[in-house]
Amino acid sequence: FFAFLLAMRIEKCSFCGKPVYPGHGSMYVRNDAKIFRFCGSKCNKSFKKKMNPLKTKWTKAFRKAAGKEMANDKTLQFEKRRNVPVKYNRELMAKTLRAMKRVEEIKERRVKAHYAKRMEVSVEVETQADLRVLNQQLDWVPEGQKETVEKNIKAGNAWLKKRAADRQKLKASNKKK
Repeated sequence: FFAFLLAMRIEKCSFCGKPVYPGHGSMYVRNDAKIFRFCGSKCNKSFKKKMNPLKTKWTKAFRKAAGKEMANDKTLQFEKRRNVPVKYNRELMAKTLRAMKRVEEIKERRVKAHYAKRMEVSVEVETQADLRVLNQQLDWVPEGQKETVEKNIKAGNAWLKKRAADRQKLKASNKKK
């Protein structure tokens, strides 16, 4: 089963970076014999319109450039294409499969950590927006609950100030290093 997977060459789309499986997508060969593979007509048309993948929001190139996906990680180096034929060895194959599983676990863990780090900023932004709305529409709150809402607003503002101070300390310590 795994021997079939190793024999199958999975190319990357030249525009969006999505995997293109054998028998799928289309290919464009330029006059200088440079081959471009595309996962679908959307990528093919975008390429022919000379659109920049770094500025097209749905491409992998944009996501990596904008910091939305991990770009510089050692687990990604394992996926690099190697054109060196290797003689079949049963032990090597078993070792490789074990390593692939381990690398995938590490990669998943790092992707989750990267996502959590990215989302920390959005939590602060959402909290600021919520506090702003509460401040502006405080007259809508029923009389009995106004005091608790005001306490929550003060606590939220204090939390945001503390987060900003922590971020400043972290930046200062990173600059010293």
